[in-house]
Amino acid sequence: MLLVPIGGVEGLVVGAVLEFVGSYYTPLGIPVAVSDALSEDPFSEAYNPLRHQYLGRRFLPHLSEVGRKKRARAVLGITDLDLYEEGLNFIFGLAHPGLGAAVISTFRLRPEFYGEAPNEGLFIERVIKEAMHELGHVFGLGHCPDRRCVMHFSNSVVDTDIKEPVYCSACLRRLKENLEVGL
Repeated sequence: MLLVPIGGVEGLVVGAVLEFVGSYYTPLGIPVAVSDALSEDPFSEAYNPLRHQYLGRRFLPHLSEVGRKKRARAVLGITDLDLYEEGLNFIFGLAHPGLGAAVISTFRLRPEFYGEAPNEGLFIERVIKEAMHELGHVFGLGHCPDRRCVMHFSNSVVDTDIKEPVYCSACLRRLKENLEVGL
């Protein structure tokens, strides 16, 4: 698996995701590494000046290509750009299992975005949860009804805060099955 920083993502953020995701996925047979950072330039066509946001789906083909070149089983882009999808005000992340690619945005995960005091620990926890969630989708998991499972849908950052950073027992079982069949 390859983590791909995009734009001005802090090294601390990428390092925390590498440590957590690596500790979880490496024992499952998927080692995790970090690639060189990508500039925001390849994603400029994703920018919507009316919304001041970037269309998330436009990131996935480019990330997939980076993953193919590096022979990675999956690739996760991490950006500080504000992402959206048609019909939604924003997204924390997006994944496409067929492309083996996902992207997460840290833009709306900082407590300061919601007028709260800075809290680096909470911020990092939220980023890790979103990374684990989108990687679960890359490996074929759907949304889970268990509010504590990292695969539960987050309609807001409050939903993200309720979740644990790991898969529930049912989702973990499905993940292991999917990894065995090569998803």
